[in-house]
Amino acid sequence: MAERTMAQALNAALAQALTDETVMLLGEDVGTTGGVFRVTDGLQQRFGGDRVIDTPVAESGIVGAAFGLAVAGMKPIAELQFMGFSYPAYDQIVNHVSRIRNRSRHRFTAPLVIRIPYGGGIGAAEHHSESLEAIYAHVPGLKVVVPSRPIDAKGLLTAAIADPDPVIFLEPIRAYRALKEEVPDDAYETPIGVASIERAGSDVTLIAYGAMMKETREAAELLAANGVDAEVIDLRTLVPLDTETILASVEHTGRVVVIHEAPRTAGFGAEIAAVVAERALYSLKAPIERATGWDIVVPLRRAEKHYTPGVDRIVNAAMRTMGA
Repeated sequence: MAERTMAQALNAALAQALTDETVMLLGEDVGTTGGVFRVTDGLQQRFGGDRVIDTPVAESGIVGAAFGLAVAGMKPIAELQFMGFSYPAYDQIVNHVSRIRNRSRHRFTAPLVIRIPYGGGIGAAEHHSESLEAIYAHVPGLKVVVPSRPIDAKGLLTAAIADPDPVIFLEPIRAYRALKEEVPDDAYETPIGVASIERAGSDVTLIAYGAMMKETREAAELLAANGVDAEVIDLRTLVPLDTETILASVEHTGRVVVIHEAPRTAGFGAEIAAVVAERALYSLKAPIERATGWDIVVPLRRAEKHYTPGVDRIVNAAMRTMGA
């Protein structure tokens, strides 16, 4: 094992995947530059320009080409530099990538991974800091994966590349280099659709994913110092959602707070709240709480900290469920 950041863990997963000659990587600046966040650093030099391809600035073309390659038997990995830049490719993703298995009556699949850095934390605002994962979770035919730590990032990306169907792989920007941990050198898969219970607790369930896991972990520690025993769940995958882990935790604690940096209205937390209300209502001891971003465009750098849910907002939401 070696200590790696998430960026390094993802690079290792891509390098191991590219030993399979059917795997290709394509996107803006993924080759010569090594990616805008250096996740693909050194891969073009190692595997060649016909396997790691710098594309024009044309997101629809990137995904369209990757889709064609996937249907033809390749395993392409498309990188879109920021979530806000993925919208020009949304037509390709919704109308072609997600539908090919159903449209062809299972004669064709699209073993395609679309990597999208997302979320705030770098003070770039708007297109560079958005967290609109719910628009992809809403599309039938797509899996949506969101790692929060290096060891999961490598395993989940490896599993996504091996998956026979399309995967939207969301990479939290501010988690790229925020944490180092031991990551196995050998290839391994972390199962898609299985959440992780990071901290066992008995009083309240905190549910988060991606970069918001950092604040959620810190909030759990602060709650513990104040006598509240929080259970922490890292979803890791939004689609398919691990509802069994969520429900088992809520049935145990009777209280739940859902955390994400996306806008509140119709954010993915609303889906989690609906699942809990439908299937664990009688276990609840208090209303479901959400700690989320606001229903506005991500603000400029100086106001970004007021937009993203901080530890205090998570703690306050948890304390409300406790009747405090």
